[in-house]
Amino acid sequence: MISHTKVRIELVALFSACALFLSTIEYMIPKPVPFMRLGLANLPIILALGIFTYREYFLLLLLKVLGQGLISGTIFSYIILFSLAGSLSSAIFMLLIFTLFKDKVSRVGISLGGALASAISQLFISRLILFKEATYVIAPLFLFSGLISSIILGIFANEFIVKSKWYSTLKESKV
Repeated sequence: MISHTKVRIELVALFSACALFLSTIEYMIPKPVPFMRLGLANLPIILALGIFTYREYFLLLLLKVLGQGLISGTIFSYIILFSLAGSLSSAIFMLLIFTLFKDKVSRVGISLGGALASAISQLFISRLILFKEATYVIAPLFLFSGLISSIILGIFANEFIVKSKWYSTLKESKV
């Protein structure tokens, strides 16, 4: 018989693998700024809300950041700081929104909040270590692209949650 803990670990691994797959796809898309991304790998983070414990949720986040760093070859560069700051602030903010407003905010709103938190933290890091005052030049593009991609990710997450029998089974059974 398979233990509950083993199933939970495998579920985190599955969500992590999905995040890394989406991250790999995203790295194939050209970027105007090295740390500017669409955030596709955040989809499993958004879907993990309400399914994972806090510990599992942050393990997923850590695996996502480290995996992205390995895939992109940036794990030992300053770029990992952008990924870590953006992912951590986004995940914390999305978890906070989900916890406080569970039935009042859709995954679109949660995704938008996460994108805003990520963008603000990455712009702050950018101002500190990379672009200094010129950060204000990239800020509008950065915020606009985050807005658009987070709406699309949120819509996809909402649809997946509503239509996926697998996901509803996970949510109901708490595996």
